[in-house]
Amino acid sequence: MEWCAATEGRWCDHRMNEPRIRAATPEDLDTVLAFWKVAAEGTSISDDRSGVERLLARDPGALLLAERDGEPIGTVIAGFDGWRCHLYRLAVHPGHRRQGIATALLAAAEERFARLGGRRADAMVLTRNERAQRAWEAAGYGPEERWRRWVKPLDGREAGRPA
Repeated sequence: MEWCAATEGRWCDHRMNEPRIRAATPEDLDTVLAFWKVAAEGTSISDDRSGVERLLARDPGALLLAERDGEPIGTVIAGFDGWRCHLYRLAVHPGHRRQGIATALLAAAEERFARLGGRRADAMVLTRNERAQRAWEAAGYGPEERWRRWVKPLDGREAGRPA
């Protein structure tokens, strides 16, 4: 059994081939960015080194990384702004899907939120990504139809373009 830093209070038995889940560090950034190109659906204007560096500087425990044998197999950003809990970039390597990786990542994220005093988590899910929608629903999340996301890119791009 090994202590998993990202889940503080939960031991992980890596001999059982469970993923190791931990908070990513600045040394992981290039690996995470490369991983997202393989495993994540869509891209964001924040999917670059400086964007992820800012995330880790602002909220060092927000980017959770699942590993097996030292290789990344999943990620989730579990950001807490002191008011709300936000989930982004839940991604599992295509060769490791349907093995409970996303479930383990979400459990770690929800434990983090509970420790920080969070009351409700929301997730960004692409409307065209039906596989992701099924996964989120299976994890107990549902769409909130009363609200719609409004965006304004701060880099001079037009509103309504993918972010």
